[in-house]
Amino acid sequence: MKQVRIGLIGAGLRSGIAKYWHDPNGESIVVAAADISTERLETFKEKINQDAFVTQDYKDLLKRDDIDAIAVTSPDYLHEEHAVAALKSGKHVYCEKPLAITVEGCDRILQAKEKSGKHLMVGFNMRYMNMYRTMKGIVDSGAIGDIKAVWVRHFVGLGGYYYYHDWHGKSENTTSLLLQKGSHDIDIIHWISGAYTKKVSAFGGLDFFGGDKSNDLTCPTCDEKDTCTEASPGTLIECAFREEIDVEDNNVVIMELEGGIKASYLQCHFTPDYQRNYTFIGTEGRMENSELDGKVHVYTRRSNSWREYSDMTYDIKKAQGTHGGADPNICKDFVNLVLYDKEPLTTPLAGRMSVAAGCAATESIRSGGKVVHVSPTPSNTVV
Repeated sequence: MKQVRIGLIGAGLRSGIAKYWHDPNGESIVVAAADISTERLETFKEKINQDAFVTQDYKDLLKRDDIDAIAVTSPDYLHEEHAVAALKSGKHVYCEKPLAITVEGCDRILQAKEKSGKHLMVGFNMRYMNMYRTMKGIVDSGAIGDIKAVWVRHFVGLGGYYYYHDWHGKSENTTSLLLQKGSHDIDIIHWISGAYTKKVSAFGGLDFFGGDKSNDLTCPTCDEKDTCTEASPGTLIECAFREEIDVEDNNVVIMELEGGIKASYLQCHFTPDYQRNYTFIGTEGRMENSELDGKVHVYTRRSNSWREYSDMTYDIKKAQGTHGGADPNICKDFVNLVLYDKEPLTTPLAGRMSVAAGCAATESIRSGGKVVHVSPTPSNTVV
């Protein structure tokens, strides 16, 4: 195989990454898409490939011999169904995060991968952002010694628009935003520290969104649209204060990782700004990022070595492409995985463990903050 022929299941917002795969004269080409919306499929053809095969039944893609790989860019609650079906049909799979919305769902995907002998890649594009690759390199270099503590604050500006005007606001579709949104951050904590979460205790609440508005109310039809702080100007228009919303809009998670590393993750969806602030503290120093400034700072402590003589600031270079240049790189890695068996920065196990930690934290929140142990990987699962 010299060119990967890719079909997408889900032609919504995240399907935009298809532009990085569609290179008819290169190593990958997007040849098909499936979605229940004919409008989205037409938009997909206009933006990606006018000649693409499109269908409202994703199973039509799995029957085609001219499709080598499937990109699962459907809503979270459909990832398990679509990924398992694609693997069973003999296709390689790229699956957007979270891998699934339950630990059991993740394990079924991993088992399907094992049986199929095909490649599975999880869409953790934050691993491909220049800032977090730099932070990973700093820690791996030993510059701050052995990691002992991790603090993460996630300010989700526009959280209402992204997550409370559509299906994300219902736990039956997401479990919680510690999966949909938090899986990125939990994964980065795991990746940079080199350890997975063993147990958690968490608190959270639905303190801003949700309420008593009708479930069929939309922003354009609402009498309060001119004064409401969350009136949606875009394509996601369901009322953010409707009754059915039951997903926490702020969370505090305390985690103990392998090796005794202590971590905390704080997430809020009604802040005015958007940024992630990471701090890693080791035996020889501390590393902290500033997303708004595009910098990573390293502060050293007395270590009886040359490392204590200076601090360091890294200026993160800007990259071309969406998500800070991460999307074109993660798409390229998937092609390299399929064509050349080159291992990407992400792993299926990492996808499973971020979901497992998020599910454990959600259970803790909804049971009063009790300590919950993260589900271990089944012994019969090879990843």
